[in-house]
Amino acid sequence: MKTRVLIMVFVSCMGNLLFGQENATDSLKTVRLDEVVISANRVPILLKNNPGSVSVVTPEVLSFMPKSVGAEEALRLIPGVRIDNQHDGERVHVSIRGQGILTERGLRGIGVIIDGIPANDPSGFAPDLYDVDWGTVSKIEVLRGPSASLYGGGGAAGILNISTNDGGSKPVGGEVNQIFGSNGFSKSLLQVDGSHNDIDYRVSYSRTSGDGYRDHQAFWGNKIYEKINFKPSAKLSVTQIISHTDYFQQNPEGLNIGQFDNLRQANPDANPFNEYQKTNRTTAGFHGKYKFSEFHDLELTAYIRSWNYKETSNKAAEYRNITNPGTSIQYNLHLNSGKVKNDLSFGADMKWQNIDLYKLQSASNPQRQESISETNLETDSLLANQIISQKSIGVFALYKLGIGKFNLIGSMRSDAMNNELTNKMLALDTARTVKNFRKFSARIGASYSFSNSANVFIDWSEGFTPPSTEELASNPVGYSGFNTHLVPATSDCKEIGIRGFVNEKLSYEITGFIMNTENDFFRFKQSGRGNQEVFYGNAGNSKRYGIETSVSYELLKNLTLQVAYTFADYKYVSSVIDPVYTDPVYVLTSPPVTGQWLPNSPKHQLYTEIVYSLSKSFKFSLASEYQSKWAIYTDPKAYYGELDPSVYQNWQNGFNLFHARISYELNIGKVKGECSIFVRNITASKYMAFTEPDPDGNAYHPGPAREFFGNIKIKF
Repeated sequence: MKTRVLIMVFVSCMGNLLFGQENATDSLKTVRLDEVVISANRVPILLKNNPGSVSVVTPEVLSFMPKSVGAEEALRLIPGVRIDNQHDGERVHVSIRGQGILTERGLRGIGVIIDGIPANDPSGFAPDLYDVDWGTVSKIEVLRGPSASLYGGGGAAGILNISTNDGGSKPVGGEVNQIFGSNGFSKSLLQVDGSHNDIDYRVSYSRTSGDGYRDHQAFWGNKIYEKINFKPSAKLSVTQIISHTDYFQQNPEGLNIGQFDNLRQANPDANPFNEYQKTNRTTAGFHGKYKFSEFHDLELTAYIRSWNYKETSNKAAEYRNITNPGTSIQYNLHLNSGKVKNDLSFGADMKWQNIDLYKLQSASNPQRQESISETNLETDSLLANQIISQKSIGVFALYKLGIGKFNLIGSMRSDAMNNELTNKMLALDTARTVKNFRKFSARIGASYSFSNSANVFIDWSEGFTPPSTEELASNPVGYSGFNTHLVPATSDCKEIGIRGFVNEKLSYEITGFIMNTENDFFRFKQSGRGNQEVFYGNAGNSKRYGIETSVSYELLKNLTLQVAYTFADYKYVSSVIDPVYTDPVYVLTSPPVTGQWLPNSPKHQLYTEIVYSLSKSFKFSLASEYQSKWAIYTDPKAYYGELDPSVYQNWQNGFNLFHARISYELNIGKVKGECSIFVRNITASKYMAFTEPDPDGNAYHPGPAREFFGNIKIKF
């Protein structure tokens, strides 16, 4: 921890509190949620009229992020969402209503849209969230529940629609932000923005680094983001972005129970094999809208993403060179007659991806000294050399009807996804494997507004989760080609809820849902496969019940309470019988059986945050984060305690953490700013931050002890 810096931040905050100018004003304007328009549905609609569960992360909530580097900070008050950051940097696991909990890396089945540009590949997989600088985000819309009829395989669990800051009102302005904290954490952000006539712009650069709270957990990242909004006429508007991300993160891996003895320990393999992930990616794209008249308009999105990826492990060093272009077109027709409003849209999404992949066998270096060096030992043994080509096309139609207080939205979509793998190490007649998927999905929802304080909605939707590249390319019946036994997971969800807004003091939403999923995924292990041991299969079916509640209430004039609660009852209701996944001669772990809880899904999650404004500029917040116990393994033997208890322990105790933040906004002449101090896990509780059903038993990732962060922000 940078102790001196934190002391300076504290002195600065207290000095400004005692001697600062009385005319200091809040830098953020309060957002009226009943006036917020949701665009993640692909047809704009007021939040209060949206016929389905949705949450909005406002600038006020985003301003209370201590590090502004992780999705778990930004989405802390969103029910139904579980985010595990076991690496202290920006590598996270995200699930919505339990969808995506078994993803090895990235986000599977969750659509991610950044300033109108999708982050998901043709299979619906988003590799990470590194391109998002959370310190520059202005709003996040979170659609919870299957939205495949809107975004195909990238919307099976829900949508994260992320908007970043536009340019400021002055010709030239900007922000400088410096954060220091425990375990060597540092983030520097420089942002320049402005506007002139029909153009506003923003350019930002940030550098993040840290040692991590566990051994072999260091990370660093550089991000550049450029955004221009151009409105040359009342009919045409264009948003253009260019982003570049260079991110490095060591991987301390999970521990088994026998290895677990302190918070800092890394897996014994992590250091000598220098296990890490490295991403270097550039994205360029635009989103434009042209209004022919008040009756119809056209939207067009196009982008290209090119990146290099490297991951090292105790098995292999894997290299990927990836090109991922895409485009979308949507035509909107508006037919209004008196109180009746009809909106009809047609469109298509097209994506391509080409992955040039090869693997070299790893070698251990017992003499290696711990550092953030990217060097690792590799032999000249080529384990894989292949090309994976993917493409997808989805055509969709949407309809929105508004009659007074009644609103209805319906959508349907047809998706076709093609995957082809060419193994360069085999003869031409055996080198090529093809695996294709097709799916039709639909959704319909309705809402009725009895009053601003009581808006009820009901919704039925379908999800479609095709196997990701990672799952397809791990073939349990051969050393090359795709796992042709995999089929997409499909789901249907019924939900009912109510939301309301009362005098700008109270806003709430309560949603209940039932979701049935067929052909859920699981991970299993085979014997005798050398450098390739872990594979993926279809586990069977599951049934999920849940209640999601969010409340924001102004208890007193200067005291606000915010609560997000999730009740989740997720269980398997049938088991797969495919012999590829159950052959006792080769398969060391079996699919789950009826009655098992889905892994990594606590029955109760509760996040509570109370904010007290001591003055117009001085704020104090106290937060509580609670999760109940959860199951870890899908393998029945591990689940029911039939394996070595020194390695496998299925039930993980929950935790309850407390956090606090104090901040002061200052106004000195034309310069505005803020200084703050954040304490995470005040009581220094020992807890498990994340678990995964690892077939080797290396399932446990301990969480950090007490952490301190200090932030100084200057706007000009």
